[in-house]
Amino acid sequence: MPKPYPREFRDDVVRVARDREPGVTVEQIAKDFGVHPMTLFKWLRQADTDEGVKPGVSRNDSAELREARKRIKLLEQENEVLRRATAYLSQANLPKRLYPLVNELAADGIPVSVTCRVLDIARQPYYRWRARPVTGTELDQAYRANALFDAHRDDPEFGYRFLADEARDAGLSMADRTAWRICSSMGWLSAFGGKRGRNGRKAGPPVHDDLVRRDFTATAPNRLWPADITEHPTTEGKLYLCAVKDVCSNRIVGYSIDSRMKSRLAVAALTNAVARRDEAVGCVVHTDRGSQFRSKKFVRALARHGLAGSMGRVGAAGDNAAMESFFALLQNNVLDRRTWHTRDELRIAIVTWIERTYHRRRRQAALGRLTPIEYEAIMTTSASQAA
Repeated sequence: MPKPYPREFRDDVVRVARDREPGVTVEQIAKDFGVHPMTLFKWLRQADTDEGVKPGVSRNDSAELREARKRIKLLEQENEVLRRATAYLSQANLPKRLYPLVNELAADGIPVSVTCRVLDIARQPYYRWRARPVTGTELDQAYRANALFDAHRDDPEFGYRFLADEARDAGLSMADRTAWRICSSMGWLSAFGGKRGRNGRKAGPPVHDDLVRRDFTATAPNRLWPADITEHPTTEGKLYLCAVKDVCSNRIVGYSIDSRMKSRLAVAALTNAVARRDEAVGCVVHTDRGSQFRSKKFVRALARHGLAGSMGRVGAAGDNAAMESFFALLQNNVLDRRTWHTRDELRIAIVTWIERTYHRRRRQAALGRLTPIEYEAIMTTSASQAA
């Protein structure tokens, strides 16, 4: 059974179909984007339903229903935590910590994060307690860390001396040196402290080794996917594109476009790529050291899909030359051709150029004067015959 198309891709195709020029049919739009005409008609009907033009259940209604059920479940869990905590605290010979109660609730299916949030306790000391017996000294340290964290959360601009003062006012005595050691180990630094690089920005450490080393070649699809993010201004503000490319056929296997350059942009592009490709487990995803690609969400997405991460060096454009060449083409053919007034206008132009021109009409010398779609079709046929 073929994989469903990503929602972002469907929305882009619907936009292009609605804004098509006179004389251009829906069937032609479907052919340009590689989808069946009946599929595109179905997407158009669903879009009309979502906008209230036609009767039916919209996607927003379904999403709101799922969100309401999720919220009800969360409220039930919070009520259960409060009920059990009241009974637990009313017992005689009560222990001085609530960690056993967190364990009991976790065994009954209530997430630790929910219990700790309702009881207003930190999760990190709880996990340390669960890993090994907690001594009195460690317990004192946990209480001090909790007090320092509460003070840091309320006033992020405070240094460790001010945090120690706040903790002492809360009843947790400690020396300034102790407060510095705890804050330093946990990374609770003043918002105004620390040395800054140029423009206040400094590239973070890599979370993956460089598995590519500028060798952007692959003998089969889904072996190497470079990814990167580009931006372009419009009258409404900047628009960001994150694209994932298969170096075997030079096809853009996944992309995402948004008005903000957050980690979700990179995660959405990777998710869209996996949704449109088969047997991608073990594929190397090569990026630069941008914060979006070093984020926990992106690293978890790589692990969830069985992909291997790879990162180039700081300030070395050649370490991701495959994506730089694609973005140069996009810059010359779309971005710099005119002034873009709205983000939607530029978005439609980008996806149309990628899906209609770059994938299906632009022949590449590296592919034997074939387009990426034609090259993959030939490779797929050859592989089937060899099998």
